[in-house]
Amino acid sequence: MIGTLKRFAKNALANPTIRKTYNTANRAVLEAAGSSRVGATLYSLPGFMTFNREQWAVLSGRRGYYRNLGRHRANHVELRRNVHRLEKGILMQPRRDVFARDYIEETVEFYEAAAARPASFSNMDAGEMQWAHDVLAEYFSIVTDGDEGIARARARFNGLPPHGTPSDVHPYPQRMLKRTDITYDQVLELAQSRRSIRWFEDKPVPRELIDKALLVARQSPSACNRLPYEFEVFDEPEQVKQVAGIPFGAAGYSHQIPTLIVVKGDLSNYFSPRDRHVPYIDASLATMGFIYALETLGLSSSVINWPDFEPLEAKMAKTLSLKPHQRVIMLLAVGYPDPDALVAYSQKKDIANLRTFHGLER
Repeated sequence: MIGTLKRFAKNALANPTIRKTYNTANRAVLEAAGSSRVGATLYSLPGFMTFNREQWAVLSGRRGYYRNLGRHRANHVELRRNVHRLEKGILMQPRRDVFARDYIEETVEFYEAAAARPASFSNMDAGEMQWAHDVLAEYFSIVTDGDEGIARARARFNGLPPHGTPSDVHPYPQRMLKRTDITYDQVLELAQSRRSIRWFEDKPVPRELIDKALLVARQSPSACNRLPYEFEVFDEPEQVKQVAGIPFGAAGYSHQIPTLIVVKGDLSNYFSPRDRHVPYIDASLATMGFIYALETLGLSSSVINWPDFEPLEAKMAKTLSLKPHQRVIMLLAVGYPDPDALVAYSQKKDIANLRTFHGLER
C-alpha cells in the first residue's frame, strides 16, 4: 500500500503542471504557518498524530526512566549521569572545596541500589560500577567536611562493602592520556577515501569485526556519558531482507546487503523533555566513529536515511517490537565492497560555506 502511494506521488510530480501547482500551494501554506507560533499551532492540528507520536515517545521515555529506578538493570543511566557530573566538578579549575551538595546523597542512593542487586542477577556492567565507586571515593577524599548532606552521604558510602579490586578509574591529568601517532593527513585520507557503498560482495561480515568497530563508536562524546543508543545487528539473510525493505532509502539494493544495523535511541534515559533530542545527537556521533572504524577493517557502509514518516515508523516498530520510547535514528548497510560497483562522487561544500568566523578582523 505504501509503495503504491509512493509510486503514485512520484508519477504525479513528474508532471510539470502538477509539480508547479503543488509547490505553489505548499509555499503559500508555509508562508502563513511559518510566520508565527500561532500559525505553526494551526498547521499542526491536521498533523496531530505525527506530532503526538513524538510527544508520546518523550512521555513514555520519562515514565520508563522513573520506573527503571526500582529495577535491576545492566546499566543505570541515573547513576551514570550523576557520576559524570561529579567528574566535571572534580576537574574544575579552580575546584570548589564543596560541590555537588544538591545531588551527592541521591548519587550514593543510586550507587547503593545498583550494588544491592541479588546474586541471581549476573548481567551487571562491572566497568560501570567500578567507575562509579572510584569517582565517589575520589569525591569524598577531596571534598571538605562541614556540610550535613555531604556528611550523611559520606557515612552512607563508607558503610557500603568495597567494590571489586582497588583501581584508579576517576579523573586524571591530561598529560597521562596516551598520545596517538595518527597524523592529520591520515585522518583526512580516511575521511576522503570513505564513501557510501551500496553494492557488496556476497560474503558474510564477521561479527567480531562489528564489535571491534563498536569499541571505537562507544568512545564518542555522549552527554553525561549516558550512551543512550543501541546498535541492533541483523546478519541473517531473510531478516536483513525484511528490515532493509522497510525504509524507502534502500530501494533497489536492499536485496544484497550482507549485514544491516538499526541504530536506535532510547528516551527512557531522560527524566526531562529538554533532552529529547540528545539520543539523536549522541547516536549520530557514535555512528560516525563506527563507520570510520569499519573502513579500517576493510568494511564499507551506507547510511540509510530514516525520515519521520508515520506508516514506516509503525511498520518498523512492529517488526522490531520497539517500545514507544525507542526511536530509530538511522539504518546502516555494512559489507565488503564490490570493487567493480560505481560510487557516487558526492562533491562536498566549500569550507567557506560551512563556517563563519564572527568578530574577527580580516
